[in-house]
Amino acid sequence: MASTIRCDIVSAEQEIFHGEAELVVATGEMGELGIAPKHAPLITRLKPGKVVVTLPGGERLDFAISGGILEVQPTVVTVLADTAIRAQDIDEAAVRAAKEEAERILAKKDPKMSTEEAQAQLAMSLAQLQALERLRRDMKH
Repeated sequence: MASTIRCDIVSAEQEIFHGEAELVVATGEMGELGIAPKHAPLITRLKPGKVVVTLPGGERLDFAISGGILEVQPTVVTVLADTAIRAQDIDEAAVRAAKEEAERILAKKDPKMSTEEAQAQLAMSLAQLQALERLRRDMKH
């Protein structure tokens, strides 16, 4: 049996995932990080993007996060995200509408939303759309 590491993904609202994983991949400030069992301890900030959890047996779960903190200990990896969502739970129409709104606000400097809020909304929308694309691609294989 392959060795595993416990993985916890939590957002400000709820626990998104709790279970054993063979590998956890997340997008850190300096690039992608692959966390395997017995990884050296670390703490880093996460960029908006993906978290991919490979379960024992090879199944992969995709999550989209808006950013947060990754903490790694020898037996557990914890993703503390501002917001996080499983790929299969993403509402594509709502995400596309949010993306278009953020792009419009950034282009016109609309006072309805600050530039920082619009950039964060755009980054999260893009992360969710990428998670949907990965989910669809994986379902085809």
